[in-house]
Amino acid sequence: MKALDRKLLRDLRQSWSQALTIALVVASGVAGFVTTLSAIDSLAQARDRHYAEAHFADVFATVKRAPLSLADTLREVPGVADLQLTVEQTVRIGIDGVDDPILGHLIGIDPRHPPRINRIALRGGRMPQAAADGGEADGIEALVSAGFAEARGLRPGARLRALINGRQRTLRIVGIALSPEYVFAGYGGMPDMRGFGVFWIDHDTLAAASDMDGAFNRIAATLAPGASHAEAVAGIERVISPWGGREAHDRTEQTSHAMLDNEIREQRVLGTVLPAIFLAVAAFLLNVVISRTIATQREQIAALKALGYPDRRIAGHYFTQVVVIVAIGLLLGLALGKWLGAAMVGLYAEFFQFPRFDHRMAPGLVLASAAIALATAALGTANPLLATMRLAPAEAMRPPAPGRYRPTLAERLGLRRLPTVLRMILRNLERRPLRSALAVAGVSAAVAIVILGNFFRDAIETIVDSKFRVELRADVIVWLAEPAEAAAVHDLARLPGAISVEAGRDVAVRIVHGHRSERVVLQGLPAQPVLQRIVDVDDRAWRPSPDGLVLTDRLADKLGLRVGDAVRVEVLEGRARTLHLPLRATVRDMMGLNAYMERRALNRALGEDDVAGRFPVAVARGEETRFLTAAMRLPRIVGAFSKATLWRNMQEISARNIRIMSTILTAFATVIAIGVVYNNARIALAERTWELASLRVLGFSRAEVSTLLLGEMALVIALALPLGMLSGYGLVHLLVELLRSDQFYFPVALRPRTYAWACLAVLAAAAASALVVRRRIDRLDMVAALKTRE
Repeated sequence: MKALDRKLLRDLRQSWSQALTIALVVASGVAGFVTTLSAIDSLAQARDRHYAEAHFADVFATVKRAPLSLADTLREVPGVADLQLTVEQTVRIGIDGVDDPILGHLIGIDPRHPPRINRIALRGGRMPQAAADGGEADGIEALVSAGFAEARGLRPGARLRALINGRQRTLRIVGIALSPEYVFAGYGGMPDMRGFGVFWIDHDTLAAASDMDGAFNRIAATLAPGASHAEAVAGIERVISPWGGREAHDRTEQTSHAMLDNEIREQRVLGTVLPAIFLAVAAFLLNVVISRTIATQREQIAALKALGYPDRRIAGHYFTQVVVIVAIGLLLGLALGKWLGAAMVGLYAEFFQFPRFDHRMAPGLVLASAAIALATAALGTANPLLATMRLAPAEAMRPPAPGRYRPTLAERLGLRRLPTVLRMILRNLERRPLRSALAVAGVSAAVAIVILGNFFRDAIETIVDSKFRVELRADVIVWLAEPAEAAAVHDLARLPGAISVEAGRDVAVRIVHGHRSERVVLQGLPAQPVLQRIVDVDDRAWRPSPDGLVLTDRLADKLGLRVGDAVRVEVLEGRARTLHLPLRATVRDMMGLNAYMERRALNRALGEDDVAGRFPVAVARGEETRFLTAAMRLPRIVGAFSKATLWRNMQEISARNIRIMSTILTAFATVIAIGVVYNNARIALAERTWELASLRVLGFSRAEVSTLLLGEMALVIALALPLGMLSGYGLVHLLVELLRSDQFYFPVALRPRTYAWACLAVLAAAAASALVVRRRIDRLDMVAALKTRE
């Protein structure tokens, strides 16, 4: 073993605790990078594999009712490679012993000719038989979506009730299935596997029950390679327009696919921003430690140069020390990242249903992690290593020039009665302003990361509180299969437990401005809504316009609209109609691209009577079950939404996942705080050993000497806490902008407990570091420290 190699091992052994804390910071950054990106890569791979195996459609369209003979015309649309026409219907589902309102989406399939597009993957059981073969005496054989089956504990042989076209039918589950259309299962984009299920039954049976013999209402098409999606969508819309269909769209507007893509995009942002912070702190710590090591080994460096060691060999020796520390952190980070990534995939598996969904850590990701860690080492140590190479042997033989001490800023400002210990602390901090500033920045980064981790919990709670308490004051929302007279509110108001009822209407439209367009649901609300209101991110309520539109600001920005602009609104249901309405106001909303209008004004613009299809209902406390039971007996009601049930489901899902994320980020931030505080304290102890030993000889107690050193630590933390709070607030703003999407807008809502928790986490890390340093001060060998080096 060469002399420099032995020296390397000796240096690492002597500074093992500092090396370990730096390695842990590197491991935190690598683990965050690997955890997020490996889970996202696994999610994307499972999605792409499932899409390819299931022949997931490229274009989707819905019609009111069209003859099957239209298939030949649709196949002639430029770009269409294959086509599949189905009958689908959303119905009420009943389960014995379950009072919650449940919606089921029925899809007709031909058991003799399995689907070519959106193929079904069986997870258990068998495919249903055709009605002619099996009959309905024992119920309609059906497949059920895996997420709903798991949430409700359904197995083959289970029986459910479905209200199809006003008649109760029995569904007998014969298999559990997965479909690329419903990887994410939820009604209206909300995660609700307990309240929404997908069922596949015999096509002829569903067509007969829905009065759709010889007809279809759903189109799925795959496109030829290189075909234009826009042209294919436009071509399909032209064909189906006479049949009440003007709602063709590609995958970007398919709910399940959009949720998948949004999750992947958000996590890629998190997997890039947060590890960058960790690795920046690691680079800072490496810089501080290597600079201190080189400063204390000036004579050794001079001797090595005098003996003929080249500058590059000496610099390589110190860089190797850094590489060893980083390599340990890299290995720890990869192991931790693989474990956390597998756990994250397990959480994703509860939301996104795939036939195969395994955690995968790609070799490219491992190589990228190693390259990033190596770059961190290079950036963190480049300056001190270059200084080492430029250091002349004669200059290195001399001890460094003593620091220049002068009155502190506080003393220069007239505060001359400061305690002696405080003056010493302030002077030492001002002597090395860059190091002090970097120490403050490192601790503030830890505070900011804890704030960021807990921000998601605050944001979700704010969204839930705003949506379920401020905006939605109704307890139940029921909707009809078709819009009916708004006077139906009186029928609902007479049901048990009903206190008040409002009438609303939803119309699928395409809003067009110039060359831009967006498909949305235009919500018709009462002139003064009470039970379901328009509420912005600041919880201010807005009224719908009696003669124009109110749009969310994201929708207006996306379309390039400003208040006062004329808006073209193409109605996508019923007969073809185009409305020209002014934009009266824009609202900063949290969820979705929304459009609002006063209901009666909407009906007048459509040339229709006073009709409604959605009814928010306020129900007396404890009477919700009775109300839902009575409401479900009304034949025109197709579904009901229970705020309490959905709130409970969201709380169970989001609370656990947000708690896990907050815990991980808090742990990583604590590692950063320990790394910064402990390394700065150890370096200060090493540099001031002679000074502290002298004070002990002069009669200072251990506590007084400890106060001198630990006081610097306390002052750094005192400066870092408010700076970290400001940095956390800024980091949250940056992340919110990066995560902005059509589906969600996270409000910047940081509660006092989040700031308090961040401060407590960092103070706990600092206290632990202080105990270790105080123990080393107590064990200080004064005789060895006061020896003069020749």
